[in-house]
Amino acid sequence: MTTATHLIALLQSHFEGDDDQFYTIALQAAASEARRGHGKLAQQLRDLVDEARARKKAPARGKAVPLVQPRGDLANLIAVKYVDTRMSSMVLPDDLRDRLHRVLVEQRQQHRLRQHGLQPRRKLLLIGPPGAGKTMTAAAMAGELKMPLFTVLLDGLLTKFLGETASKLRTVFSAMTETRGVYFFDEFDAIGARRSERNDVGEIRRVLNSFLQFLEEDESEGLIIAATNHPELLDPALFRRFDDVIEYSLPNERVAKAILESRLSTFDTAGVDWLMIVTEAAGLSQADLARIADDAAKYALLADREQVSADDLLRAVSERKAAARR
Repeated sequence: MTTATHLIALLQSHFEGDDDQFYTIALQAAASEARRGHGKLAQQLRDLVDEARARKKAPARGKAVPLVQPRGDLANLIAVKYVDTRMSSMVLPDDLRDRLHRVLVEQRQQHRLRQHGLQPRRKLLLIGPPGAGKTMTAAAMAGELKMPLFTVLLDGLLTKFLGETASKLRTVFSAMTETRGVYFFDEFDAIGARRSERNDVGEIRRVLNSFLQFLEEDESEGLIIAATNHPELLDPALFRRFDDVIEYSLPNERVAKAILESRLSTFDTAGVDWLMIVTEAAGLSQADLARIADDAAKYALLADREQVSADDLLRAVSERKAAARR
C-alpha cells in the first residue's frame, strides 16, 4: 500500500468513526516505513497508536467515569457512589498530604509512566487509629480523580461457607477490570488478619491467599485502597503486596487547631484561646474534632449568637471525651 493510499484509508476510517480500522492502517503505514529503512518514523507511528489506544481505554482527564450500578451477585458485594470530597477539604500533616498528592499525580499521568515501563502507585494500605481520615481519604481520591467510589461490603463478602468468600473476592476483582474506580476495603483486618490468629485457620488461610493472589495479578487502572485500625493484626505478607503503606496518626496541635478553625470559619471565634482548646482536646481524633466544632456551632446558633466562645468548645470537648470513654 502506497503512502497516498494509506492517507486516504486513514481519512476514510476516521470519518466513519472506525477506530480499530484506523489503528490497523496506521500500523500498516508504520510497517511500510520500516521496510523503506525509516525505522525512527515507523517507531513514532507505533508509539502514537499505542498511546491513542491507551487513552481510549481510560477516561479522559477531567471527565467522570460513567457510574454503573452493580448488578447480580456484585450488588451484594459493593456499594457505589460519586463523591464531592476533595483533598482541599482535609486538614493533613504536610508529609501525609505530599504522599497522597504523589499518588494523584501518578494516577493522572499513568499513561506517560506506562510508556516507559513504569507502573503508577495504585494499591494503597492505610493504617492508623479510628477517625484519623482513612475513609475520607478514599473518598477524596475518588473525588479528585472523578471516579466512582466502590466500597466493598464485608457483610456480603464474608461468609461461613467453605470457599464462598474467595469466590466472592474473585467477583470483586473482576469488576475492577471492567469499571475503573476507587475500590475501598474498610476494616481490612477482617480479610487480612494473620493466618495464625483465627480458630478457622484453614478457611481464613484460603481467603487471605486468594486476596494475595488477586492483588498480585490485578492489572486494572483504578485504585485499590485498604484501611485498618489494627495493622498489628495483618498478615506480614500483605504489606509487600501494596505499592504504599500510609500511616495516619492523631492530630498534633497545629492540625487540631486548623480542623477546628476550618469547621468554624463562618463564625466569629476571635475570643477563643486555641492553645487551651487543643490542649484540652489532646488525644481526640480528626473526626472527634470535627464533631466538637459542629456541636460548639450548634450551641452558639441555638443561643442566637454568631460568636462561638471558648466555653462552647470546652463543653463540646468534655462531652466528646465522655462519649469516647463509654
